[in-house]
Amino acid sequence: MKMGNENLIDLLNDLININNDRIEGYEKAIEELDDQRPQHERGLFEERIQESRVLHNELASAVSRLGGKLQDDTTTGGKLYRLWMDMKTTFTGGSSKSVLELCEYGEDVALKAYNKALAEKVNWPEDILTMLTRQRQILKEAHDLIKRYRDSQKKVEV
Repeated sequence: MKMGNENLIDLLNDLININNDRIEGYEKAIEELDDQRPQHERGLFEERIQESRVLHNELASAVSRLGGKLQDDTTTGGKLYRLWMDMKTTFTGGSSKSVLELCEYGEDVALKAYNKALAEKVNWPEDILTMLTRQRQILKEAHDLIKRYRDSQKKVEV
């Protein structure tokens, strides 16, 4: 078992990678949109990309404050998710509903990662715990927004 800040740094780096997955996932979602789609969908995804960059930078700053080395990558699961996204949108024609379903799934994964990190039995510094709790709430709100958009597409495509 890792001692001291090493475990905290590893957990923060995992969350950095989850946010990198979000960035790449939403960039992929934008690629899947054709020019016929409403601009608000593209804007929704661009906002999530910017949001993830802010969260990433906050986490990277926390890693630095703890004296750690930034492990800036994406997760294997995120890479597989984007491959699956490519395949699914190929077969579904990249409908708004299918792209939003995939984005909602990505938000579910991000929330699970934050929940897991916050449930770890580690001694988070108060400022980092506050940051993670706030970031988790941001992700929950993003998830709920994506879900509302997805649900509205279900009604349109029925």
